[in-house]
Amino acid sequence: MRYVALLRGININPRTRVAMADLRALLEGLGYTGVRTHLQSGNALLTADGRSPEQVADEVGRRISEVLGISPAVIVRTVPELRAVVEENPLEVRDPVKFVVVFLAGAPDRAVLEGIDPAEYAPEEMAVGRRELYMYFPDGLRRPKLPPLVERRSSAPATMRNWNTVTRLLELAEA
Repeated sequence: MRYVALLRGININPRTRVAMADLRALLEGLGYTGVRTHLQSGNALLTADGRSPEQVADEVGRRISEVLGISPAVIVRTVPELRAVVEENPLEVRDPVKFVVVFLAGAPDRAVLEGIDPAEYAPEEMAVGRRELYMYFPDGLRRPKLPPLVERRSSAPATMRNWNTVTRLLELAEA
């Protein structure tokens, strides 16, 4: 099974610096094959036969913690799941750099999301997917209101990628 592993919190400061060559070696050391990374923000493609996405996330997170001393959230999707994320996008992608997908470790807590008043974050937009949140930031990503608002109200691990990265990861995974 081919997977996309999304790591949150690496390469954001000197303490969390991880060279992609080191990440690839670490993943290959776990027995994964076809390992490839994309960009410097913790995107990895890998093949892991006989393992569930949850097992892959646990193994990768545990090994990174043991070997590198950091504990990033690891969100894993199968290629068909990533394809569904792209195909089921409920919002218009006006600018792929300002459009993001927040990948959640599990299904979103609908009660938490219902407590968010859209007027608080206009003109930003948000739509809820299966295990993703789709967000559009017309004013850019420098100081968006939505992510901190959602993060304060949720304890679930999550990581965000812009639309260009999401679609490129799908392209690479299906190649």
